[in-house]
Amino acid sequence: MSFPDDERARRAGAVLTIDVGAIAANWRGLRDAGRAAGRPVDCAGVLKADAYGCGATVVGPRLAAEGCRQFFVAHIDEGIALRRVLPEHPIYVLNGLLAGTEPDFVEHGLTPVLNHLGQLNAWRAAAQRYQRPLDAVVHLDTGMHRLGFGAEDAQVLINERGRLRGLRLALIISHLVASEEPTNPINGEQLSRFRSFVRAMPGAPTSLANSSGIFLGPDYHFDLLRPGAALYGINPLPGRSNPMLSVVTLQARILQTRNIDAFQTVGYGGAWRSARQSRIATIALGYADGYFRNLVNRTHVHIAGYNVPVVGRISMDLVTIDVTDVPEAACQTGATVEVLGPHLTPDDLADHARTNAYEVMTALGRRYHRAYVDSYVDDPAEPEPPGEAA
Repeated sequence: MSFPDDERARRAGAVLTIDVGAIAANWRGLRDAGRAAGRPVDCAGVLKADAYGCGATVVGPRLAAEGCRQFFVAHIDEGIALRRVLPEHPIYVLNGLLAGTEPDFVEHGLTPVLNHLGQLNAWRAAAQRYQRPLDAVVHLDTGMHRLGFGAEDAQVLINERGRLRGLRLALIISHLVASEEPTNPINGEQLSRFRSFVRAMPGAPTSLANSSGIFLGPDYHFDLLRPGAALYGINPLPGRSNPMLSVVTLQARILQTRNIDAFQTVGYGGAWRSARQSRIATIALGYADGYFRNLVNRTHVHIAGYNVPVVGRISMDLVTIDVTDVPEAACQTGATVEVLGPHLTPDDLADHARTNAYEVMTALGRRYHRAYVDSYVDDPAEPEPPGEAA
């Protein structure tokens, strides 16, 4: 893949290409996996953190065109931005109702995820002030111990259903702790707690499964799936083959190459020393672009069929790579290297950085020129829905 041929791309040191068609295909596959048991399960799209770094205001409309009808964000400002491009679809704000934001939720037609009785009481008071029912989501904490109604508050809600008077309960949700670990017993414990609450609070749609939770099977699907990471190509089945399509490709330009003698250091602090005469190329990205500083001497990039080691410390704007074994014609000034893509996925880079692919994706820098492609616009053939990987 080459740099796009437009004026801004010509000025860019690095280009991030995002395939919204692959995101849409991943959503279709996850939706179909949820419907495999023959139940009418719906599938939302989680667009928090700017759609995991991919651009929520671009991804949201593409998913809506594909048939996605419900969306989740983390913060109210994310919801307001998304509402500008999705004027009709339900948008749920996971972090809930901050004090004084009730008018903002009402003005922009956003639905708060209520995480405790205080938020519920404030939202109910808002419904009384506006003299009309307001949609609400109740989040039950079944074991994450992060956000959501704990056991005591949940029991209060069960015993006093009148606390919901004036509100339309649009959804009851919980969040799985270890869904990427199918044999972890906490999955079953959370499922049991969630079912008990749902039985005591009948009448509202329910949602438990995140990306990995979809692959735990139909018992976890309920009425609405909530995939996030898997939409963007992150593997929901760690340790197994990734059933999702790749979404992002990151390419950076070579700014300069130089020949150095053996036993010379490269970069700040002399953190890498050449063992032979070497050729070093410098590429146009750095930790200011989300390329983690702890990747020093621990990862590679891809150029002309070669995996090329990253050497020396990661700088704010620059990274150095050892291209000694690459034909000189392939690594001249202006040539591009693949930093993320088919030869090094976000999951791979996360392993090198000792983090997870969520952090890799959400760290993608704002200085990249972003190019959007849709690989499925002209190809109506649908990919196989993701299933259990071998």
